[in-house]
Amino acid sequence: MSKSVTIRVDDQLHALLKERAAAEGSTVTALITRAAYEAVRDPRLEGAAEVFRSFIAEQGDAFDEAFPDDAPDQRDSSGRAA
Repeated sequence: MSKSVTIRVDDQLHALLKERAAAEGSTVTALITRAAYEAVRDPRLEGAAEVFRSFIAEQGDAFDEAFPDDAPDQRDSSGRAA
């Protein structure tokens, strides 16, 4: 279920929102909804995927040695430790 939220913006901002939405092939509502999700997203998640990829690239072997039962090559097709 979704809820309706009303905001007031001046004419200039409304024109910019319409222009941006049209350029993206979207709607003003979709544009504002996306912006609202960005506003409430946890900032600690910024760049988390890249940090994880860097860790695996640099420390993956050491991690596998420290936790051999959890190493990807030690798992069966169901994902359980072999």
